[in-house]
Amino acid sequence: MHQTDAEAQCLLGAVNTPLTRRMFAVTSLATGFALSTLPVSAQTITTPADGLLAGEVKIPVGDGELPAYRAQPAGKGPFPVVLVVQEIFGVHEHIKDVCRRFARQGYLAIAPELYARQGNPAGISDIQALIKDIVNKVPDAQVMADLDSTVAWAKAHGGDTARLGVTGFCWGGRITWLYATHNPAVKAGVAWYGRLVTPGTALQPMVPVDLVQKLNAPVLGLYGGKDSGIPLEDVERMRAALKAAGKTSSDIHVYPEAPHGFYADYRPSYRPEEAADAWKRCIGWFKANDISGTKS
Repeated sequence: MHQTDAEAQCLLGAVNTPLTRRMFAVTSLATGFALSTLPVSAQTITTPADGLLAGEVKIPVGDGELPAYRAQPAGKGPFPVVLVVQEIFGVHEHIKDVCRRFARQGYLAIAPELYARQGNPAGISDIQALIKDIVNKVPDAQVMADLDSTVAWAKAHGGDTARLGVTGFCWGGRITWLYATHNPAVKAGVAWYGRLVTPGTALQPMVPVDLVQKLNAPVLGLYGGKDSGIPLEDVERMRAALKAAGKTSSDIHVYPEAPHGFYADYRPSYRPEEAADAWKRCIGWFKANDISGTKS
C-alpha cells in the first residue's frame, strides 16, 4: 500500500504535535476490567504476584510519560524481555495478568498503555465508540516509537534486550507483526488473532501482509478458525505471503473451532483447551528463538 504525500504529512503531524503531560488522557492505569468487557466470566484466571516485582511504572517518551504494567521475577536479572501489547480494550486486568504469567516463566514482561494520548478505554462501554473515538486515532508511527521507548526502559531496569520478544492480542496481534518489521532487535514475536490484510488508513498505513518481506524475526500467528472478524482467507493469504517472501521461519497455527479472543479467559470467547495449547506454543516459540527465561 502506498501513502499519498497528504497522508504522510497527516501522520507526521499526528506524531510530532507537541503534547504536555497534562494532555495525556491516561496518566495511570485503570484497575479491574474495561467497561466494554463486562460482565467478567467466572473462568477468569488470576495469577498471583508473590515472588514477583509487579506493578505500574512510567515510561518516559518525548512528550511525557506512558503508564505501563511491569512484572518480572524478584531475583537478580537481567531477564529476557517480552513486550505485551494490549487488546483493543487497553491495559486492563487481563493484560496485567498475562504479564505476571510471563514473569513466572522468568521474563520481564511489560505492557505500556498505547492509547494514553488519545483517550481512556477503561470508561467506555460501547465497543463502536471505543473504536471510533480512540482506537482509530492511534497512529502506527506513535505506537512503534512508544514500544521503542518501552524497550529502552526495560533495558535500564533489569531487562536483557538482546533477548527481546513481542506478543500481542487482538489489536496487539496486528501490532506484533508490525513491530517485528520495525525493530531489528526483536528475536521473535507471537501474534494472537491480529488483523492481517485490513486496508490501511492515513494514521494506520501499515498492513502486515504487505510487510512480510521486512520481518526481522520469526513470528508465530495464533488464529481461530471461527473468528468472524479475521476470515480464514486472510490467514491463508498471510501464509502465502510469508512463503513467497522466504520467511519460512515464521508460522501460523489455526484452531479450527476457536473464535476470536479464545485466550481471553474473562470473556465468553474463552476456550480453555485451545488457550492452554496456544500458551505452550507461545513459550516454546520464544525458547526456540533464544528468548528463554528460567521458570520461577
